[in-house]
Amino acid sequence: MIRAVLFDLDDTLFDHQYCSRAALAGVRTMHPAFEGMGADDFERAHSTLLEALHLDVMIGRLDPDVARIERFRRLYQMAGIEPDAGLSRRAAASYREGFLASRRPISGAVELLAAVRARARVGIVSNNLLDEQRDKLAHCGLAPYVDVLVVSEEAGISKPDPGIFATALSRLDSRADDAVMLGDSWAADIRGAMAAGIRPVWLNRTGGDVPAGAASVAMITSLEPTAMVMRLIFGEARI
Repeated sequence: MIRAVLFDLDDTLFDHQYCSRAALAGVRTMHPAFEGMGADDFERAHSTLLEALHLDVMIGRLDPDVARIERFRRLYQMAGIEPDAGLSRRAAASYREGFLASRRPISGAVELLAAVRARARVGIVSNNLLDEQRDKLAHCGLAPYVDVLVVSEEAGISKPDPGIFATALSRLDSRADDAVMLGDSWAADIRGAMAAGIRPVWLNRTGGDVPAGAASVAMITSLEPTAMVMRLIFGEARI
């Protein structure tokens, strides 16, 4: 019997990719050098810089606002511009404003969480900041269906470390063999869950390459229809 269902948040329940793209579209109009990079190249460069600085933010080495300014300073440099501090700050502020204005859940996320919460306890396991993730859950109407939120900032460890999954299970008073983990990142969510002894369900919304050994893992491409995803989560359907 499944007693606990764990979910990733960003790009599993919360549409981080959409928010980032919407915010970057506004930033890209701020300088001809950005427009000259091309939208896809601009997005890839931003994503690379975000990942490079994210760990320092998670371990408290960099303040999130400082990291955001530094990200756009480096992005300007990649576009061939040496920005002054004001230019980087304005780009960072524009991105943050656009990101917040665009926040939305993944299609079907609210309905799925409500259905799961009627049958099991719900935990969120996320490599991010506590206040940031709380705000997303509240803004998207997901918070009422979440029993436990475990983030790397608070736990001191990040996915795929099995320890962060163990922390979530402990707070949910559940065991690994009573739980399921649903997430979009094969490296962080799926490998991490398997290392913790938790049955995973992989959300492959972007049509990413299926890794070797994935045949034994349930894969979905959408959180809809709710009934189908529920059957996979609760072991009532074949992979």
